[in-house]
Parts: sequence; structure tokens; C-alpha cells
Amino acid sequence: MFTRIKQDIRSVFDRDPAARNAFEVFFTYPGLHAVWFHRLSHKLWRKQFRLGAKLIATFSRWLTGIEIHPGAVIGERFFIDHGMGVVIGETAEIGNDVTLYHGVTLGGTSWNAGKRHPTLHDGVVVGAGAKILGPLEIGKNARVGSNSVVVKNVPDERTAVGIPARLVEPKPSDEIEQQRVEMAKKMGFDAYAISPNNPDPVASAIGRMLDHIHMMDGKMNEMCTEVNRLGGNVCGEQLPDLEMNVDDFVQAEQDAAKEREQSAELSGL
Repeated sequence: MFTRIKQDIRSVFDRDPAARNAFEVFFTYPGLHAVWFHRLSHKLWRKQFRLGAKLIATFSRWLTGIEIHPGAVIGERFFIDHGMGVVIGETAEIGNDVTLYHGVTLGGTSWNAGKRHPTLHDGVVVGAGAKILGPLEIGKNARVGSNSVVVKNVPDERTAVGIPARLVEPKPSDEIEQQRVEMAKKMGFDAYAISPNNPDPVASAIGRMLDHIHMMDGKMNEMCTEVNRLGGNVCGEQLPDLEMNVDDFVQAEQDAAKEREQSAELSGL
């Protein structure tokens, strides 16, 4: 028992730069207290002492603000940072080295008996306020962004963000990203929201639209050149610049990006 407690405390230092010493972590981290109470209540639950298990879980919830059902299965080095408002359902399964932030819900979507809560594999990180609902699987080392609502499985090593959560596309190559920047300038604004550092799926979709427009412009130029070579007279005038009233759009995207950065800092993503 004491070995696991020491292991839990060491894992905090790996994931929370605010941790200063073991004494402070032991006495002031409610996420650890909730996990330790859960281990006791889970043992009683498995031995069919259901009332005692529920009483311990209820006391833990009152003390820490974290609700973990005694039936939930939790692996080693599980860390709940901040903790307030976390809810973990009865049939939830959590692997090793998983991190949850405050306000996370691992909930069910059915009143039927049986498996109805999520399974989080090793190394998963779930951002503040995220909701993972149903008997889903969150793959090894996957990430769930703050305030996301996950209703589908997330594969290994992927990140899901949004409502409903969608998978973030892999980072585009530098050449593709440069094409997007040039196209955005041609359209009259700086494409702030399609930076490769921005994991917003909507922004990624806009980026793909710019890729398509860039390709269409290239094809059109090739067609005009070939027709003129054959004696035609087309594309003599330059295409007009797109006039877009995007000031409000750009400001909104910049504000949203700042909020995402702040959420990422809080959630560790």
C-alpha cells in the first residue's frame, strides 16, 4: 500500500510543475485523496460489501468534490489534477498513467445494466470540462481537448476536440502550409485560424478549402496559357481580388485562439 502511495506522489511531480514537495502533495492534493479512498471502496465493492463501499465513496465525494463509483476499475499512477467536479461512472475502466483535469465526466448514455461507461487506455489525457459518454474506447496516449464532448471512439495517439469531438488532422507539411498562407493573403486576410499549431477541426477544413482553391487557380492558369498558345484570347484580364469583410471574423478567431491556448495550458494539452 505504501509503495503505491509513494508511486502516486512521484507521478504528480511528473505531471504538475506546481508540486513543490512530497509533504505538500500528500496533504493538499484532493485528486490523490479521491484515488486512495476509491481503492478502499473498490475492494469492499468487489467483496460484495456494497453499502460500506458506497458510504466511503460518498464521504470521499464530500471531502474532495470528486465522485468515483466504487465499481470503476482504475490503473496505476492515475492523477486527477485540481479535481473538483470530476465524475467517473460504475463501469468505467481507466488504464495506467492516465490524467484527468477538473470537470471531466466519464458518463453513461443508457439506463440498461452492463458496460455503459468509457474505457481509457494507458497514457490518456482528458482536458478540463470534457465529457466522454457511453461505452467508448479512448486509445493509448490519446488526448481529449478541454470542454469536448466525445461520443465516438478515439484511436491511439490521436487528439479529439470540439462538440461533438472530432479528430484533429495531422500537421500539414511546410509546403502545404505555405500555400495556405499565400492563398489567405490573396483573399485579403491573414489566415490566423489555419496555423499548423491550431488543432481546431473547423480551421483544418478551411485549410483544405484553401488547398482546393489554390489547385483550381493553378489549373485555370494552365488552361489559359494553353488556349492562348493555340491562338485564343482568354484570361486577358487579371481575376479581381476577392473583397471580404473579415475584420469581425479575424477578431473572433483571434479571441477563440487565445481561449484555446488558455484552455490548453490549464488542461496540459
